[in-house]
Amino acid sequence: MDLVISTVSQGLLWALLAIGVYLTFRVLDIADLTVEGSFPLGAATAATLLTAGYHPIAAILTACVAGMLGGVVTGILCTKLKIPALLAGILTMIALYSVNLRIMGKANLPLLQQDTIFTIWQFSGLDKGMTTLVIGAIIVLIVAVLNYWFFGTEIGAAVRATGNNPHMIRANGINTDAMVVLGLLLSNGLVAMSGALVAQSNGFADVGMGVGTIVIGLASVIIGEVLFGTRSFKNCLISVILGSIVYRAVIAVVLQMGMPPNDLKLFTAILVAIALSLPLIQARFNTLRKAVKK
Repeated sequence: MDLVISTVSQGLLWALLAIGVYLTFRVLDIADLTVEGSFPLGAATAATLLTAGYHPIAAILTACVAGMLGGVVTGILCTKLKIPALLAGILTMIALYSVNLRIMGKANLPLLQQDTIFTIWQFSGLDKGMTTLVIGAIIVLIVAVLNYWFFGTEIGAAVRATGNNPHMIRANGINTDAMVVLGLLLSNGLVAMSGALVAQSNGFADVGMGVGTIVIGLASVIIGEVLFGTRSFKNCLISVILGSIVYRAVIAVVLQMGMPPNDLKLFTAILVAIALSLPLIQARFNTLRKAVKK
């Protein structure tokens, strides 16, 4: 039971990362590698503020703002300097590695003696695992509702339309460059918030904790879409959140089966490759089945 609670709570904390990746990968149709720098940026910012005596909520919100700034930098490189989106994300990610070291002052910053959002709000009668689960569920619910509301507004619809058909939305007088920057801002803000929460949950921030986060986010998005569907934007948000939990459950199962932790990145990459190829596999299977019937 403790393993189930820990898995679900971690899945909820990482769900913010998955939502952020979904906003760029599906909504904007951009493969944004900035997340590998903005995730540890959120962790570094929150950890530094906590060790300086700031309130955990202030640390999380500041981490979110820092991630937004990282997204804006990628957006400016992409839209104003006309650098390809993939390369712009890589450049920002590399720059943020040095920024994160500057913020923390060292490669690893422990939080074992610091109050976090999970200790100051520990509910009566609940252990740390259940408290993390409850707080994570509340935060993810608030973020999902706010995203659903925002992308139903005129500006949010313009961001979604920019990813679907930039030529059409540009013909309607919408500044697509501004929409791309806004989408990257929101995405990396959520990713940095996820990093801040994960750092507080794990009890440390590390400059290398962002390695592979883009693959984790993609795995959550793809698994959620395959298992739970994409009928509407609301359904997509729910699918991404559940996909993050399922991904964490899969990782927990393979670890229990004896897989070495060093092989997790390889396993995740294979899992994402299989998930991405499922539509093709399904189409070929259907074609083969129709041929057999004939």
